[in-house]
Amino acid sequence: MSSSSNEDIAIKAEGRSAPPPYEEVATPPNGQADGVNGLGKQDSGVRIDDFGASLERSPEELAVVRKLDMYCLPIIWLMYFFNFLDRSAMVNGKLDGLADDLDLKGTQYNTCISILFVGYLVGQVPSNMVLSRVRPSFYLAGFNAMWSLVTLLTYKAYDYKTMIVCRFLLGLFEAPFFPGVTYLLGTLYTRKEIATRLSIFFTGNLVASAISGPFAAGVFQLDGRAGLAGWRWLFIIQGALSLAVAIPAFYMLPNKPLTTPWLTPEQRQLAHDRIERDTTNRTGGGKTTVLDGLSQAVRDWKTWAFCLLSNLNVTTLGFLNFLPTLVRTLGFNTSAALALTSPPYVVAMIVSVWLAHHSGRTNERTWHITACEVVAILGFVMCAATLNTGVRYAGIMLFVGSLAGVTNIVIGWTSSSLGQTDEKRAVAMAMANTCANLASVYTPYLWPDVDSPRFIKATAASAVFCAAVVAMVWFLRWMLRRKNDQMRKADPLAENFFVY
Repeated sequence: MSSSSNEDIAIKAEGRSAPPPYEEVATPPNGQADGVNGLGKQDSGVRIDDFGASLERSPEELAVVRKLDMYCLPIIWLMYFFNFLDRSAMVNGKLDGLADDLDLKGTQYNTCISILFVGYLVGQVPSNMVLSRVRPSFYLAGFNAMWSLVTLLTYKAYDYKTMIVCRFLLGLFEAPFFPGVTYLLGTLYTRKEIATRLSIFFTGNLVASAISGPFAAGVFQLDGRAGLAGWRWLFIIQGALSLAVAIPAFYMLPNKPLTTPWLTPEQRQLAHDRIERDTTNRTGGGKTTVLDGLSQAVRDWKTWAFCLLSNLNVTTLGFLNFLPTLVRTLGFNTSAALALTSPPYVVAMIVSVWLAHHSGRTNERTWHITACEVVAILGFVMCAATLNTGVRYAGIMLFVGSLAGVTNIVIGWTSSSLGQTDEKRAVAMAMANTCANLASVYTPYLWPDVDSPRFIKATAASAVFCAAVVAMVWFLRWMLRRKNDQMRKADPLAENFFVY
């Protein structure tokens, strides 16, 4: 889909080598899809599912995937872990008197939270356009070093204005990381593999969320050392640890399949070919500029549909910056509240990895997302409907645990649906993540302290947005199914279709 002229034409085997024999069998969604035998097809000896995804992998391909996992996943996990830990320092610092020390009044604290995402939004699309033309290993590691320095130096903030500047710069320097990594993973992993890898990557966020509270509680014991408040020590220590991760990142991060130095020449070619083969309407050959990629992404309705879905999804996650405060309203002191933020994230880690694996294995998206959103709605209702401590904490466990798994599926779905060229994928992923994080600008204002302890406005709005996510994924399912039908009519021999 590099242009409107080939929008409805599926790219098939023309001149390309046939996929190798494969070994892992997947169950098609709902047993049968698009009127095709639910057991999958067997064309030219190649076993594929109803969307054209191969059901098996050769030993050589499995070796490439294992090598990608071994090098790529640990370092991006560490980077994301410290990325989120750095971002959460202000959230936890509030419980140690940060707002009082900086003399923050009214909604100034909320503004300090949301201004980070203004910087975050400004940098994403231009950054991914650049990323499609440079070495991701140097680019992403370099920005890791820069955001770490900003985090460390935030300890010197002394009022509202200086904190606003620090938070904006933190968002600006963090902007390339998340859309950059999701774009990079899309160039390395197939649509059946990417959700699981994204879920592993995303556990870096969840582990950081789980331990940030207890970690902060420990750091706060340094209060008064060297004349610094505990929350200032939190910025210093987290920034320094994050900076240390940037060094191995320069060497361990991959580039594109054909230019990753720690793959052999044969592995580079195989890594490249399998993505070309797996992507629906993939345009092989020719040269695409970053401006071509921008044009392709902007003109494709799917880009805007996934942008809206991403925005709705992140809007449901508005509680993330206020979970310690929400848990504290259950009647616990600061240390206990910080400790009790961990169990929901442990549940979220388990659910998100299993859900992503199952979604990838079955090559299904709609029902997985729908189930999570329904559980989350129940959790929000439980949290708002009563002041009973046990019921409210159970509700928190439900919505934190269920919603964590949705993001991985949405990002993987976006990448596999909009990867017709690398440049288009880069721009589309950045656009989707930019639209997603628009939610982070306004959702902090749904959680003012005056609404404590039940936060009825915020929980009700979150439940409504969960329902909107469900409506959106079913709309996408309907539209993509229509697109697949059009592709079959245009080419009865077409094999590769959009997943839903």
